[in-house]
Amino acid sequence: MSQELEIEFKNLLTPSEFEQLIAHFHVKPEAFHLQHNHYFDTKEQALRHLKSGLRIRQTPTKNEVTLKEPTNGIALTETTDSLTLDEAEAILQGTQDFPEGDVKNRLHSLHIDSKELQKIGTLSTNRAEIKYKGGLLVFDHSQYADQEDYELEYEVQDEVSGRFIFQELLQSLHIPIRPAKKKLARFMQAIQNKKE
Repeated sequence: MSQELEIEFKNLLTPSEFEQLIAHFHVKPEAFHLQHNHYFDTKEQALRHLKSGLRIRQTPTKNEVTLKEPTNGIALTETTDSLTLDEAEAILQGTQDFPEGDVKNRLHSLHIDSKELQKIGTLSTNRAEIKYKGGLLVFDHSQYADQEDYELEYEVQDEVSGRFIFQELLQSLHIPIRPAKKKLARFMQAIQNKKE
C-alpha cells in the first residue's frame, strides 16, 4: 500500500500539439505503454458525490487499485493497493470483492460497502513519461466511450512552482492553456453524453 499526495497540472492538446511535444522532447514510440483504467462506483454514485474516484489500473507490469480523494487546492490523496492479475480479473468479472487492505479500509471509513461497487467502464491510455525540472511530464493519448483525447500532465511536489514551470513550457511552445478535467470526470461526461 502507498498513500501519497497527487499534485498535477493538465492541459488538453490537439493531435498536432501532441506530436509537437513528442518531437520536442525526443520521446520514442517504444517509450509509450498501454494502460487500462477501470472505474467503479455504487449504483447511487456514492464516490462521485464525495468528489472521489476508484479505479483498477492495469499496465503491462502491474495491477493496482487506487482511491482518489480531494484534499487542499488541486491536490488529491491517493490510496493504492497492489493486486495480482488474478485478483484484478476476478474483480472486473464481478466474481470477487476487493481484497482486504488500505483501499477497502478507506472505503469503509467513507461508509461505502465494497460489495456495492460496480464497474462503470474503462478508459485506455497510451502513455509516456519523462522527468522535467523536478517533476514528471506525462504524455497521454486516451480512448473512452467512443472518443479520444490528448493531454499533457505535469506531476509535481510543489503547486506554486509547478504551475509556473508548466505554464512557461506551454507558452514557450505556443500551446494555448486548456485546463483539463480529471480523466474520470471526462469519462463520466462522455458516458452521460452517450446516454442523451
